[in-house]
Amino acid sequence: MGHKIFVSYKFADDDVYNITNSMEGSTVRDYVDKIEETLKSDESDHIYKGESDGEDLSYLSDDTIWQKLRNRIYDSTLTIVMISPNMRNRYKKEKQQWIPREISYCLKEVSRIDKNGTPVKSKTNAMLAVVVPDKNNDYSYYTYEKICCTSGCRMLKTDTLFEIMRKNMFNLKDANKKDCEDGSTIWYGDSCYISSVKWEDFIKDMEKYIDKAYEIQDKIEDYDIHKDV
Repeated sequence: MGHKIFVSYKFADDDVYNITNSMEGSTVRDYVDKIEETLKSDESDHIYKGESDGEDLSYLSDDTIWQKLRNRIYDSTLTIVMISPNMRNRYKKEKQQWIPREISYCLKEVSRIDKNGTPVKSKTNAMLAVVVPDKNNDYSYYTYEKICCTSGCRMLKTDTLFEIMRKNMFNLKDANKKDCEDGSTIWYGDSCYISSVKWEDFIKDMEKYIDKAYEIQDKIEDYDIHKDV
């Protein structure tokens, strides 16, 4: 069954690994292009709801751009957030940045009137974060493997993210977790409503991670969801 997918990302972040082999390097947009190509391929029945690479919105006002984005988000069921090294501007309020605004709208249940005059309400989107590698093809700016307890664990630097993302990670109400001798806390199972995956794993099997996001959405009542920026 196909799904309508919206992608939220920092368009011009160029502190990422070059996947185009061009002298200019790559931006996060190049990674989104790869997703769009896959979603629009004959093997996929998903629908891409974001803007295309050649679509120029720069001449539009912020209000007009936001209206266009809201229309696309409203009709989507899954939001993929691209985590990249410079996705967050620490010197600008989060309410003034596109990604947290888009995430907030994706998480809210928004009421509208359809073309027949009937009130309709959107559902909270399924969510998935895809971690883009930095220029050195490394993910440790956000995630890395860590030796904690006897089993080891995967560390997520959630403090580097927007607040609305942090609040929707490790937010399972009745979580299975334990503390280690070094002070680390290991969370087991689907502990985050916004789960995250490395790009290299995601691009190999998009369907696997998309399906998992919808599985988590089906259990949304088990999570403490934060919807406001």
